[in-house]
Amino acid sequence: MLFRRGGSAAPEGLRAPLPLGDDALPRGVRIAGAWSWRVLVIAGAAAIAIWLVMQFSLIVIPLLVAALLTALLLPLVEGLARRGWPRGLAVALAIVGLIVLVSALGWLVVSQMREEYPELQERAVGFWAEAQAWILSLPFGITQQDLADFGTNILGTLRDDISSILSSALTVGSSVGHFVAGALLALFSLIFTLADGSRIWGWIVGLLPRAARRPTDGAAKAGWVTLGNFVRVQVLVAGIDAVGIGLGAFILGLFYGGMPLVLPIAILVFLGSFIPIIGAVTTGAIAALIALVALGPIPGIIMIGIVLLVQQIEGHVLQPLIMGTAVKIHPLAVVVVVAAGSTIGGIAGALFAVPTVAFLNVFVKTIASGSWRTNPNPSIEDIVR
Repeated sequence: MLFRRGGSAAPEGLRAPLPLGDDALPRGVRIAGAWSWRVLVIAGAAAIAIWLVMQFSLIVIPLLVAALLTALLLPLVEGLARRGWPRGLAVALAIVGLIVLVSALGWLVVSQMREEYPELQERAVGFWAEAQAWILSLPFGITQQDLADFGTNILGTLRDDISSILSSALTVGSSVGHFVAGALLALFSLIFTLADGSRIWGWIVGLLPRAARRPTDGAAKAGWVTLGNFVRVQVLVAGIDAVGIGLGAFILGLFYGGMPLVLPIAILVFLGSFIPIIGAVTTGAIAALIALVALGPIPGIIMIGIVLLVQQIEGHVLQPLIMGTAVKIHPLAVVVVVAAGSTIGGIAGALFAVPTVAFLNVFVKTIASGSWRTNPNPSIEDIVR
């Protein structure tokens, strides 16, 4: 009976008090909410960190460049120091050797181009004459006067836009000033990190709470090993790109009567491979243009195919597989990280995305696994196995 004398009685299930607070929500909703606010906090902190890095990019980028160069040159400095060389002399030899090597490669490219320039200019004039004759032979009614007017229009456009060109030149001048300042900062940072990096790192770790010093030190050492491996593998990938495109240009020259500037093309590809996106596109365009002018349209198209093939192999095979193995990141993650880095920070973002993520990946894993307790000085074999 629902009703009794002297009052009413509700069913047993309706007499329980209504749940308040979190108890009123299903368990799945509570778990999703707990994850959501934590993810939002992490994403917010990451966004603030990225924003700060972009605001201070004129300082951060040279420091990151110095860190990569330190990872590359430190084994040489340490090896010389173990053989009895004074630390300062070993650092000077490593830095001067790097500068001399890069300068020598640049001088070789410029000298070869200057030597081949007269012949290349002559071939360019002949190519333009052949191109004009081919255009005039097309059934579109194009005349010599039309071609002359086209050239005149181009020159007129350049004259009309002279103010914007000058404005761009001023912007480039400012960029050059920033580049020089950044290069000097990177050089000074490189000198001090090679000469006294352990003491600088010890001072940084000393700023942390006492309980966090050993874990941070061990995890950072593991990340540093990964960073050094990344730099060495990047040099290997750049060398493979240079050999592939240079060999393609050499073989193309054998079939079409000799292609000039094969060695400068290979060197430019090697140097350009360290600059993501723009470096590969620029050096590939130079190689294709030289083949087009020196050998003709068909060799030029073939050279474009060679450049695209090598770049596709580098971007979808060498970078994901070799680089992914070297830094213990899945090949798909390498592709995604480079794309995300270029979207956020342009060329600099694409350049530093993989080493940054590789360092953080090993850093976090080392702390989470507790391997810093048993292996505070890991080797590369311990990291990549």
